[in-house]
Amino acid sequence: MTEAAARPDTRPPHRFFQQLPPAAREVLPPVLLLLPLLAHAAATWPPARLPAAAVLTAALVLPLAWRRRAPRAVFGAVAAAAGVQWLVDVQLPADAALLVALYAVAGYAGRRDALIAGAVAEAGALLACLRWAAPGAFLAPFIALSATVLAAATLGVNARTARAHLVLAEQRQEQRARLAVAEERARIAREVHDIVSHSLSVMVALTDAAVHAQHRAPEKATTAMLRAAETGRQALTDMRRSLGLLRAGAAGDQDGPDAPDGRSGPDGPDGPDGPDDADAPRHPLPGVAELAALAERMRAAGLPTRIEVAGDHAHLPATVQLTVHRLVQEALTNTFKHAPAGTRAEVRIRCSATAVTVDATDDGPGPPPPAAPAGRGLTGMRERAAAHGGTLRAGPQPGGGWAVHARLPLDDHGARAVSA
Repeated sequence: MTEAAARPDTRPPHRFFQQLPPAAREVLPPVLLLLPLLAHAAATWPPARLPAAAVLTAALVLPLAWRRRAPRAVFGAVAAAAGVQWLVDVQLPADAALLVALYAVAGYAGRRDALIAGAVAEAGALLACLRWAAPGAFLAPFIALSATVLAAATLGVNARTARAHLVLAEQRQEQRARLAVAEERARIAREVHDIVSHSLSVMVALTDAAVHAQHRAPEKATTAMLRAAETGRQALTDMRRSLGLLRAGAAGDQDGPDAPDGRSGPDGPDGPDGPDDADAPRHPLPGVAELAALAERMRAAGLPTRIEVAGDHAHLPATVQLTVHRLVQEALTNTFKHAPAGTRAEVRIRCSATAVTVDATDDGPGPPPPAAPAGRGLTGMRERAAAHGGTLRAGPQPGGGWAVHARLPLDDHGARAVSA
């Protein structure tokens, strides 16, 4: 005999019970209860009345196997068996099955069904006391039976309420998970929109400038194309950083960060697509310090841009700096796309201990086209500001041009860092 076969099963009984199929878990308790009840009837009743006692005991107990799937039908069957028992004048311990059936109705059926079943059980308690109570001792057993009926109904209602609360809590948790996924998707959508919209606008402008200058000023055309290539590489890096989480979830869990041959992509570590994906995390997230490079790119694309930063921004949280950078980038991109040639843009950023404010204005002759305010750009800007508890306003200026004002409040941690 092997050691595994000789070792006794030490699993707790409740774990063994939980491993059974659902149907077996429903049928097993009534069957286990029926066996000692039949043994008690065999030891108590004379042979002439034993068959009737055994049949009634089985009729009271066995229907409980369906107490959860059909609680009303089970209660009706048990109540009918109890009525036959009362008519033939047979007292059995299996009468407690009526309380179990009442609990099932209160726990798995509606409130109205629970009231009707409770009234039927109370009537049965009254009839039992009228027939089997000792002379002059009717009140005490009736009160005791009524209390058990009320307790069974109350426990069933409480169990149903607890299950309802558990289902509601699970639904709320699932809803929070769906909201978190939606917020993450919206964040990625804002990031991708800002990167693509800004980078493509600048690259198109630089490419057009290079085409016009390729014969008259080849050196300027070369400079413009180099700037366009630099903008494209930066856009690829930002895109890979923004989508890295999604790519890791889709492919990284199966193949790992690198392909089997050591390359990070189909074109090798530095293929024609630009820098390697692994290089993206090495580049810091764009913040306030990178706005100077942004202004230079906008000027190279044909939009005279001036950015002024007041206050110390070095200790701002990275998420706040990224939001400021994207707000300025989107505001300048909107001006670049919609304002006529010759428009100048100016951005003022003020960092204080309590908030960061961004004011982006241009001196164009009028507001952008009507479709611009309802576009994805302004919507994404408002969502970015709202994510930090801030506000954003955008609209035409009284003297002409377009203005964007955003205010991002700092939490206690950010405020202490800026104050320090």
